[in-house]
Amino acid sequence: MARRPREEGSRDLPLAKLLPNLVTLIAVCAGMTGIRFAFQGEYEWAVRMILVAGVLDGLDGRLARLMRSQTLIGAELDSLSDFLNFGVAPALILYFWSLYEIGGVGWMACLAFALCCVLRLARFNARSKEGTGGAGDYFTGIPSPAGAILALMPMVLSFNFGNEVLFPATMSAIYVVLVGLLMISQMPTYSFKNIRVSRNNAPFVMLGVVLLGSAVLIYPWATMVALAAAYVVSIAIAQVQRLGKKRKEG
Repeated sequence: MARRPREEGSRDLPLAKLLPNLVTLIAVCAGMTGIRFAFQGEYEWAVRMILVAGVLDGLDGRLARLMRSQTLIGAELDSLSDFLNFGVAPALILYFWSLYEIGGVGWMACLAFALCCVLRLARFNARSKEGTGGAGDYFTGIPSPAGAILALMPMVLSFNFGNEVLFPATMSAIYVVLVGLLMISQMPTYSFKNIRVSRNNAPFVMLGVVLLGSAVLIYPWATMVALAAAYVVSIAIAQVQRLGKKRKEG
């Protein structure tokens, strides 16, 4: 029996299929560059790099699903990128900014935050493989990108007041540890991936997004504070809804 010839180039990939992984690697570069800026004392640019990494993190998964190029390697890259960009980089940036002032205690706070981030990612990955996570209207605990932004809020607040350190290093250390604990907590937080908009409201939503993007470019730090405050309010609303649901079930 004659063997069927192998299809020529069957193992080749279109370059476009590599785009999601390239976006993930660029996000890693952004996180690493944020650490470099912090080491040089350019703290505003350090935080900007974490924001860039967050935007790219939101794009790579959507690109992979849109282009049907989801792979196991891509999933591993995304998880490792999240740990660097939203666990390691924010912790080091905060340490270089003010936590170094309290020595070992500040470093322990950074370690606690990074460890909480990696534990949160490990839990998410395990539940996704078991088919019990990664879907639905809620996350369990604060997602790592949101945790990174919240952890950096003491810095962002200081940027709004002429780069003056507004909080003692000890208070910032306690705050960072609390944010880390929220990441590994069991409390539900909103997942905004499944939000749907009616066709009639689509123009208003697009206008709002454009205006929000303009605000980020013109007033980046004040806008970040407002968005963080809105996110904290959404967490509180999610807890109230959970308690109401438990009461109805009980």
